Amino acid sequence: FVEREHSFPEMTLKVREFMFHQVNANLLWPGSTIFAQWLVEHRELVEGSRVLELGSGTGALAIFLKKSLAVDITTCDYDDDEIEANIAHNCKLNGMAPVPHIRHTWGERFPADAPAWELVIASDILLYVKQYPNLVKTLKFLLASDRDSRKLPLSRKPCFVMSWRRRIPKEDEALFFADCGNAGFQVEDLGSRVYRITA
Repeated sequence: FVEREHSFPEMTLKVREFMFHQVNANLLWPGSTIFAQWLVEHRELVEGSRVLELGSGTGALAIFLKKSLAVDITTCDYDDDEIEANIAHNCKLNGMAPVPHIRHTWGERFPADAPAWELVIASDILLYVKQYPNLVKTLKFLLASDRDSRKLPLSRKPCFVMSWRRRIPKEDEALFFADCGNAGFQVEDLGSRVYRITA
């Protein structure tokens, strides 16, 4: 591990990062802090919502949102002991109790009977093209709009808001959005390389 300080809007967080991790959940990518600033500027998206962060990695973005905006947030990443333990460690490192965490490998059965979040967020998670169909399968479950089982107000359609800063070939990036379209999702470009996806 290595422990570093990272600057977020009006806040510095201490983050313990793996020197290496087999599923690339080791580092806090710069896109997380840029997305954090975007979310502060569009706080109406997260305030009052139950939020799930996919691909939480170190948990730093969730920690920032909990500390700065008191967001009701749950982290979620690959089914791995070390990732979960490191997120809990980083919460404590920044003076807060661990946030709820869900261990889930994209494409596999989600460990909840019904999605309990109005908003799903993620930053820089489109690294592996072969995982796009699995990510879309997970999103199909998370964005299901059965309000009877989710107890969602009619005005709050569940959505996925994703920031994408890391550079991959444009044709690879296009594959993910094509997969979303094939799944019946609507994709909206919100600017600043932030996208909203709804079922």
